[in-house]
Amino acid sequence: MSTENSRGKTPGSRAGSAALTPPAEAIAPVRHPDAPPPGELLGAHYEHCFGCGDGQPHGLHLQARAAQGVRVTAEFMVKAAHQGAPGLAHGGVLATALDETLGSLNWLLRVIAVTGRLETDFVRPVPVDTLLHFDAEVTAVHGRKIYSTATGRIGGPDGPVAVRADALFIEVKVDHFIDNGRPEEIRAAMADPDQVRRARAFEVNP
Repeated sequence: MSTENSRGKTPGSRAGSAALTPPAEAIAPVRHPDAPPPGELLGAHYEHCFGCGDGQPHGLHLQARAAQGVRVTAEFMVKAAHQGAPGLAHGGVLATALDETLGSLNWLLRVIAVTGRLETDFVRPVPVDTLLHFDAEVTAVHGRKIYSTATGRIGGPDGPVAVRADALFIEVKVDHFIDNGRPEEIRAAMADPDQVRRARAFEVNP
């Protein structure tokens, strides 16, 4: 993850590493026919997720919505519990918000995928009580690799750029979670009678 300040760059654009550049044979992403329609709130994929879950009192409670194509928008209110320096959002919290937004894209592809690489630019400080608006999209797919990008703006979709990221997600099977997660949480998630909620619990995990 790049933590350097990027004020010298053009807002809304970034130069990612070679690992985040899709190969020439990569294909354009295809929105799954059963993906939520544009404008629909995606909701928390897992109650105890720090990024979006309602069961985390100090979590981000990020809310993502499906957009056109293979794209989502999301919003996150920076609270006092998210501070790093006095009165400012912690950089790791901002990176988490980007990761959560980017992970939501996989629901539009209807695949289970995990974060393989995340490169973040912190463009300007983000004060507590700031509403951050995120816009993310999948740019390419190559086999199990899903390439995506996101931008976070202060106050709304037309606000100044505060953070941005490029990411590589890797498609996995549900065994990734069963084999590596703490057994009690895995058992509880698998026992959920709600089929959609059970599937979404394993939607994304770093």
